[in-house]
Amino acid sequence: MSSHNTPDSAESPFRHERTARDEAPQFVLPLVVRMERAAPPARTDALETAARAVLAMLSDERSLGDGEWAQAMSDWQDARIRKVVRRARGAEWRRAEALPGITVTGKSAEVRVFPPVPLDGWPKDLVKLQVSGTDLDDPEEPAAPDLSQPVLWMNPTLDMSAGKAMAQAGHGAQLAWWELSDEERVAWREAGFPLSVRTAPESRWAELTGSGLPVVRDAGFTEIAPGSCTVVADHAALRG
Repeated sequence: MSSHNTPDSAESPFRHERTARDEAPQFVLPLVVRMERAAPPARTDALETAARAVLAMLSDERSLGDGEWAQAMSDWQDARIRKVVRRARGAEWRRAEALPGITVTGKSAEVRVFPPVPLDGWPKDLVKLQVSGTDLDDPEEPAAPDLSQPVLWMNPTLDMSAGKAMAQAGHGAQLAWWELSDEERVAWREAGFPLSVRTAPESRWAELTGSGLPVVRDAGFTEIAPGSCTVVADHAALRG
C-alpha cells in the first residue's frame, strides 16, 4: 500500500485545519482545459479527463525516482495538494501545449497537466489564462457508471463550477491512487485509467462518506466552505 497519509490522517493534504503541511513551501498542479468557443467539452467528460490527467502525471516515469519532474512532485505532495484549472483556446492552447506536460484526451475534452509550480511561480503562458468561465454542461444525462470500475462520486449538495469540480475529481483520483498497492496501480494504468465521475444520489451521500472509502475534504480556498466533503473515491480494491 502507499506510504502517503490516508484521507483520515491528521495531516491529510485535503483537510482544512492547519497542519505541518502548511509550513512547507506551497506548490500547485496546473491543469488547462481546452475550451474552443464552437466546441466546448461536455462537463462530465471534462471532469473524467481531468482525473485521468492527474493520474497520468502521478504515474509518469518523469514524476518518479530520478525523473525530471520528481522533485517538483515530491515538494508538491509534501505540502497542501492544490490543483488549479484554467481554460485556453486557439493560440493560448497551442502555447500551453508547447510547455512540458501531458495532454489527456477524452470523448470531447482535452486537458493538459503540467508538473507542479510554486504558488507564485506560474509560467507566463499559463498565468495569463483565465480560471473563471469554466462553466460546462452535459448535452445529455450521463449513463449509469460501470461499478466494476472506479467511480468518483461528487457531493450532490454542492454547486461547483466545472473548473472547481475538475480539480476535486483530480483530488479524488489522487486519493484512490495513494491507497492502491503497486500491483493495483500498474493494472489501472495499463488499462488506461478507466473511471467515471458522477454526482452521487442524495440518498446515498451519507452512506458513501461513512463507508471508509477515501473522502476529499476541501481546504476552502475557493468557492466552498472549508471542510466540505466534495468527492468519495470508490474503487473496488478499496472496498471493505
